[in-house]
Amino acid sequence: MKKIAVIDYDMSNLFSVKNAFLKVGKDVTITNDPEFVMKADGIVLPGVGSFGRAMDSLKELNLIEIIKNKIKNKIPFFGICLGMHLLLDRSEEFGENLGLGIIKGDVKKISDFDTVIKVPHVGWNKIISVEKLMWEKSPLSNVNNEEFMYFVHSYCVKPTEHDIILSKTVYEKVEFCSSILKENIFATQFHPEKSGEIGLEIYRNWLIKNDLR
Repeated sequence: MKKIAVIDYDMSNLFSVKNAFLKVGKDVTITNDPEFVMKADGIVLPGVGSFGRAMDSLKELNLIEIIKNKIKNKIPFFGICLGMHLLLDRSEEFGENLGLGIIKGDVKKISDFDTVIKVPHVGWNKIISVEKLMWEKSPLSNVNNEEFMYFVHSYCVKPTEHDIILSKTVYEKVEFCSSILKENIFATQFHPEKSGEIGLEIYRNWLIKNDLR
């Protein structure tokens, strides 16, 4: 049976993610054990909260290099919200903080794009396909273009590689990247586990497309 590690670094309601996987027929392990993560066939990095604190926690748990090596070795990776942010080079949240540096780019406050925007961005919003073929190859393949997903965030990613942007979302006239796909990396700004039945389809598709059932 394929082993999936949902990384526990004290930054998320991990059980909602675990329950989402259970609902689509897959048991996963919530863990911060480096040895288990090293042996895992797939990695999920959820998260809600401070970028700097998250990186400090990953460092204290000796997980940073393990995560980088797993991604480098093409192990399927699923990042959610803060787990997506951490993939980038740096974040400006509470001063400049360095990230994992796996995806080139920065994490910026949404209000930096437009000073009158209300933050945080909380609630249901549309995800808009950027490129049809890329969408069909991704875990979003069973999701309709402009489907509503659930968001809770004040910051968003600005990847320098525009061809990895899978979907965009518009909030108060501000357009931001709401999911990315790059080789074995899939990550979302929204929370599929809080997005009803269609969100569960994303978990199911991620498992199927990466042969992790």
